[in-house]
Amino acid sequence: MTRDARSVTPPETSAASRAQAMRRARGGGAPWERFGWVMAIVWLVFLIYPLITLINSPADFGWRLAGWIALVAFVIVYVAGFINGMSFGGGGLVEPPQPIQWAAFALLIVCAVVTIPAVGGSVLSFIPFIMSFASYGLTRAAHWVTLGVCVTAAAVYVFTAPDGMRYLSVLAIIVLLGVVNTVSTTLIIQSAQGEQLGLELATSEGREAVARDVHDLVGHSLTVVSLKAQLVRRLIDTDPERAKAELADIEALTTEAIAGVRATVAGVRGATLADQLRSCRDALRAAGVSLHIDGDITALSAAQSLTAAWILREATTNVLRHANATEVTVSIAPGRFAVTDNGSGFGGEQGNGIIGMKERAAMGAGQLEVFATSAGGTRVEVTW
Repeated sequence: MTRDARSVTPPETSAASRAQAMRRARGGGAPWERFGWVMAIVWLVFLIYPLITLINSPADFGWRLAGWIALVAFVIVYVAGFINGMSFGGGGLVEPPQPIQWAAFALLIVCAVVTIPAVGGSVLSFIPFIMSFASYGLTRAAHWVTLGVCVTAAAVYVFTAPDGMRYLSVLAIIVLLGVVNTVSTTLIIQSAQGEQLGLELATSEGREAVARDVHDLVGHSLTVVSLKAQLVRRLIDTDPERAKAELADIEALTTEAIAGVRATVAGVRGATLADQLRSCRDALRAAGVSLHIDGDITALSAAQSLTAAWILREATTNVLRHANATEVTVSIAPGRFAVTDNGSGFGGEQGNGIIGMKERAAMGAGQLEVFATSAGGTRVEVTW
C-alpha cells in the first residue's frame, strides 16, 4: 500500500508533474505508475480472515449474503480507488483529492460495517485498508482523523468485547501500520515539496540567468547605438556620407541585438571571444577609444573564452558609459583575462553590471575582481 512520491506532485504546480500527466495520458510512465494497482491486489490477501469467517458464519442467510456482497464491493471499490489515485491523478497527500475519492472512502466504510453481523470481530481486518486509503488517497487531515478513530475503535473492541483478545494481534498490526503510514506519507510529502522547491529554484535561477544575459546584451548594444546616434547627429550636416555609414551600423547593431535576445531566450548564449573583440573594438572606436590586445585568445579554453566574451562585453559597456577613457587594454594569458582602461577609476560601487560579471565568472568556475589601477584607471580581471 505504498505510493511513489512522483505520483502525488501537484500537476498544476509542477512542470514535472504536467509532463508525467501527459505520459500517463499516453499510457506511459514508470512501471509502478502503470502497474502499481497490482500492490493493491497483493495486500487483499489479508481479507482472508473475514472471508473464512463468512464461510463459517452462523449468522442468518440474509446477513451472510449481505456480507458477501459487501466484501466483494469492498474489494472492487478499494482497487478502483487505488488505481484512480495512483494512475489517473485522483489526488491525495499534496494535491486535493477528487470527490470520487471521498465517495470511495465512504463506500469502504459502509461495506465494512455491513459485514459486522456476519463476521463479528473479523471486521477489524478491514481497518488497515481503510486507514491506508485515507493516508495515501485523501488529505493529511483525513489520515490523522482516520488513524485516531480506527486505533481507538479497535482498542475498545479488543479490550471490552468478550472475544476481543482474539484480535489483539490485529490491533498490533493496526497500530504498526498507523506508524508506517505516518512515516511513509511524511517522507512522500517532504520529497514532493523538495522536488517542487527544486523546480522553483531552478526556474528562478533560469530567469536570473536570462535577465543577466539580456542586460549584458541589450545594455551593451543600446550604449553603442546611443553613441553612434550622437555621432550621426553631429555628422549629418557636415559629412552626410559618414552619417549614412553610421546609420547603417546602427541598423546592423539593432538587428544583432534582436538576434542576440532571441538566442538568449532560446538558451544559446554569447558570441565567441574573437567576435566579441571585433565588436568591442568597433564600439570603442566609434567613441574615440582605442583598443589594445595583449596576448592570444588561444591561451584560454573554450569554456573560459565564453566567460571572457561576456566579461569583455560588460566591461566595454561600463567603459563607454562611465570611464571617460581614451585607451582600453585587453590582457589574455592562461587562466587569466583582464580589461584595463585609463579612465576615471573605480569608486567601489557595485552595480548590476559588476554583480552580473561576478556571477557569470563564478558560473564559469572563475573569480572576478574589479579595482582601481595605480595609474588611476579601472581593471576588471577574472582568473581560473
